[in-house]
Amino acid sequence: LYKNNINIEDISQKVMEGLFVMTMLVDVSGYKYPLQKLNTGLENIGKGMGLKIQLQHENIFKMMHRI
Repeated sequence: LYKNNINIEDISQKVMEGLFVMTMLVDVSGYKYPLQKLNTGLENIGKGMGLKIQLQHENIFKMMHRI
């Protein structure tokens, strides 16, 4: 993320249903390319590490986790 001018603003970690889950809030305003390129790159990194990495807009995340 650092190499692409993306700043991590917040990180939370937990175990959910036996799986380790890490959530990051990142600032992509310094990213110079379409977000689909970032999403594809992160997915490929995850596959190589045996992880699932998802990129989603903050508003979608907030609506999914709203009580």
